[in-house]
Amino acid sequence: MDRKNHWETVYNTKNPDEVSWTQEVPQTSLDFLHSFELGKTAKIIDVGGGDSKLVDFLLTEGFEDITVLDISGRAIERAKARLGEKAQKVKWIESDITEFEPKETYEVWHDRAAFHFLTEPEQVQAYLDLTKKAVTGYLVLGTFSEDGPKKCSGLDIKQYNEGSMEATFPHFQKIECETMDHKTPFGTTQHFIFCSFKKMRD
Repeated sequence: MDRKNHWETVYNTKNPDEVSWTQEVPQTSLDFLHSFELGKTAKIIDVGGGDSKLVDFLLTEGFEDITVLDISGRAIERAKARLGEKAQKVKWIESDITEFEPKETYEVWHDRAAFHFLTEPEQVQAYLDLTKKAVTGYLVLGTFSEDGPKKCSGLDIKQYNEGSMEATFPHFQKIECETMDHKTPFGTTQHFIFCSFKKMRD
């Protein structure tokens, strides 16, 4: 199945209140990012950012070097429309993460609910190689936990726990993990695990 076509269809046919991942305030992600005590010029990339509002909050807080990557051009268009003129302050990249060839490195790599769609070993390895190359500082990953859904948007996902998350990223030192219950716009609950990591020196 063509993953890009799948996500373009989703973002062309559903509003934010019709998809499970919508958050008005991405508080867990913000808490992790704040814990790093970053300077406002820190390079931050939001992988699979879609039309997430994380970028809105980062811009409001004065961060100056934000990149949003998503496989769906339609998702990016929606985020740009919402931000208006502020969208010009953001670097937008339309790419499948497993095919992404970064032109720069990032102090923070944030990914809420994109990584868990990579279910094949070669996809996970491609992602791991990418983070090893492109991340200089911190990694924040949010995935479905072992108590979470086994599918999302009709696609299979890979569940993680603290141990499997840590084992997947041997070039990073785990800082902390926490679980959280995400309330969807339609009243259901999804169980996530979020972990933060610091890049280890080669």
